[in-house]
Amino acid sequence: MHKNDIADVLNEIGTLLELRGENVFKVRAYQSGARALEVLNEDLGTVIAEGRLKGIRGIGAALAKKIEVLSETGELALHRELMAAVPHGLLEMLEIPGLGAKKIRVLTKELGIESIEGLSAACREGKVASLPGFGKRSQERILSGIQNRETYGQRHLWWDAFALAQPILEGLRGLSGVVRAEHAGSLRRGLETVGDLDFIASSEQPDAVMDWFVTQEGVGEITARGETKSSLRFESGIQADLRVVPDAQFCFALHHFTGSKDHNVLMRQRALARGFSLGEWGLTPVDRHAGVGPEEGTAEATGRKGFPDVSSINSEADLFAFLGLRFIPPELREGFDELAESERGPLPRLVEVGDLKGVFHNHTVASDGRNSLQEMATSAANLGWEYLGIADHSKASFQANGLDEERLVEQIAEIRAINSKGTLRTRLLAGVECDILPDGRLDLDDGVLQQLDYVVVSVHSSFSQSEEAMTARIIRALEHPCCTILGHLTGRILLRREGYRVDAQKVIDAAKANGRVIELNADPHRLDMDWRLWKKAAQNGVLCAINPDAHRSQSLRFVEAGVRIARKGWLTPENVLNTRSLQEIEAFLGR
Repeated sequence: MHKNDIADVLNEIGTLLELRGENVFKVRAYQSGARALEVLNEDLGTVIAEGRLKGIRGIGAALAKKIEVLSETGELALHRELMAAVPHGLLEMLEIPGLGAKKIRVLTKELGIESIEGLSAACREGKVASLPGFGKRSQERILSGIQNRETYGQRHLWWDAFALAQPILEGLRGLSGVVRAEHAGSLRRGLETVGDLDFIASSEQPDAVMDWFVTQEGVGEITARGETKSSLRFESGIQADLRVVPDAQFCFALHHFTGSKDHNVLMRQRALARGFSLGEWGLTPVDRHAGVGPEEGTAEATGRKGFPDVSSINSEADLFAFLGLRFIPPELREGFDELAESERGPLPRLVEVGDLKGVFHNHTVASDGRNSLQEMATSAANLGWEYLGIADHSKASFQANGLDEERLVEQIAEIRAINSKGTLRTRLLAGVECDILPDGRLDLDDGVLQQLDYVVVSVHSSFSQSEEAMTARIIRALEHPCCTILGHLTGRILLRREGYRVDAQKVIDAAKANGRVIELNADPHRLDMDWRLWKKAAQNGVLCAINPDAHRSQSLRFVEAGVRIARKGWLTPENVLNTRSLQEIEAFLGR
């Protein structure tokens, strides 16, 4: 467990003790210990190994023992017991701006409040305003905080977060005093959902950069304003943090705050094995005998007899190279096997948006789309695509105006007629998104399915089936001779509903056995199949189709979100079907 994570646990223990009304000196002991760890400028493991922990100011013998246990096991019995003893509602109340442990203790003692619901009722009845140290304005702020909590506590789709973050990044890069600026955090790593936004900028004029950051349009609340870090919330509810550092520290801060936490742990361990402490401020030589390194940021820290010179590190690529690694793209930094793969040999060239030559799963006004065949094809041509697959819903999706056999035959004829005119730069492919019925049969007659260029099969009903039944249902569909692509494997809708129960590995094995393609549905609400499954699937020879599932022409750009997820899944252009040319696709579909 990293020292900062241990400090978080100590701070939380202090808070829990305060909520229980424990002795103030006991509370301060944990808070002081946490602060001592936060400012520790050397590797905690080395300090513990050399028995110097209890000699650090703010850490006594008893606390040192607890820190050692946390460092070794990652947990502490006292912490577990306090978490179980303190009502969960009190911990939730800590999330409301302006409410700390002391005030919550007063609310509990005087009014018996132990939940946000109870606090809201007490505020509406005017009881909180009458308490010492509160008043009417405090009561109003608490009510406002309760109302905003649900919005503020939500995660946000990567697509929405990126749309908000990109103009901020461009604005930072456009400031005269900014040398470099970049996204960080889960947004840069391409996770499906994002909790908040992180930006790193380098500048010798941090005040001017902060002034611009906190005065942007749409800022609802400035939660912190400092010399090196500012935090704010936009009116949409999403929080954004900006850190400004000297340019010499930019690459270290960018790497650190990009994360993930697990990736950073692996990197710190690797640096320590080479005699360095790695943090957000840089690489500091560590004397393995004395256990002491020079203060970070000092001239002594940039070079030292017997250690390689770190002063030439100016980019993340330099940092990885210094530690004997090839550059690891942000999307892969999740703490799995990326360091081992990087050390073993060149990492694969991950797929990029520009590699795509077309897509297969899209809808028109014939079912529940918003644009015509012509409009969709024109938009695809503007993106430079060679082909665009149309896959409107089948008749079982009656809520989506699904096509029956007669209407589908008419659409096939219309697509063929448009192609024959030769007026479009993008060739239309005739497909369908055919419902997989509850027993695994397909929704349309084989005679019609055989007239199509390809068939996407998807589940749109009976989500409550058992995992065994759902898995068998999908596998039966994959075994149908007309099946080409499996659509959105789990049916999940991010931030709205979990996917149905299905044995993903069995489905992947069935796709391999039957030569079927699995879709990476790039709709930002889906991003399904999950990125954690793609690397193994690709290694087993299963092809991916990155599809926008576009219901309007502008949604074709959803492929950008899909490519992010494909990169997280280690997919190369060779692993993705729609990186192939039209000629290659026609040959593939003509198998």
